[in-house]
Amino acid sequence: MDELPVILTPRQLAELLATTEASLAQDRYLGRGVPYTKVGARVRYLRDDVLSFLAANRRGGTSAVATLRGA
Repeated sequence: MDELPVILTPRQLAELLATTEASLAQDRYLGRGVPYTKVGARVRYLRDDVLSFLAANRRGGTSAVATLRGA
């Protein structure tokens, strides 16, 4: 993820997350999703915010594996 630009456009973030720009816009409207910054009328996403959001919303882990294995 180090090769991510410091500032991403909605199109770049949508491609990264395998979603649509419309979905990102809906998340902004509803006050959820990846934090964003406005530059004039333009929406931009900061790399650090994207990485923090992804880390905070990570699911699964060793406890899920232990449950599947019957531990």
